Amino acid sequence: IAEDKKLITFKYFFTRKLIFIRHSDAIVLFPGGFGTMDEGYEAITLMQTGKSQLMPLVLVDKPGGTYWKTWDRNIREHLLRDKLISPVDLNLYQITDNADEAVKIVSRFYRNFDSTRFIKELFVIRLKNAPSLSALAALNEDFADIIVEGKIQIVKPTPDEIEDNDRLDLARIGFNFNRRDYGRVRQLIDVLNGL
Repeated sequence: IAEDKKLITFKYFFTRKLIFIRHSDAIVLFPGGFGTMDEGYEAITLMQTGKSQLMPLVLVDKPGGTYWKTWDRNIREHLLRDKLISPVDLNLYQITDNADEAVKIVSRFYRNFDSTRFIKELFVIRLKNAPSLSALAALNEDFADIIVEGKIQIVKPTPDEIEDNDRLDLARIGFNFNRRDYGRVRQLIDVLNGL
């Protein structure tokens, strides 16, 4: 039997998980055991703490299934109720029992949004299309709680991005982010995708 050249075998589980998160543009999980829970919690935690790029995390159940709804109820009744997570952290994942809806969730996430990057204190969000001035004013009003100082502004590629030739063709907004409320950044991405 010929071996698939795309197959990668990892000696260490940690390395497998690191590559899984680092090289994914979206994560879709189906009902599973401890490994599924481990990878799901790892993905949420890394996004919640800003240690990985925000991406769609879609939890897909069988039609009419309750696996992920039960999981979500546990999250809300224990972690959220006991203030071990913030209400905005619930924005880091979405649940569906419809495969077509899962595809839409992933596609919608990248409608306008491309990626983020910190350049010193400036949090840069790269977009296919920049927001209008009126949309920018609304963003500053609606997301003032995550801005340390200044405002969300349209910015040009920074010298660091130019040096790295990092997505120079894209529009950008930038602001001084509090580096804490990534669930709110997820909401900001949804708004930017709806513009």
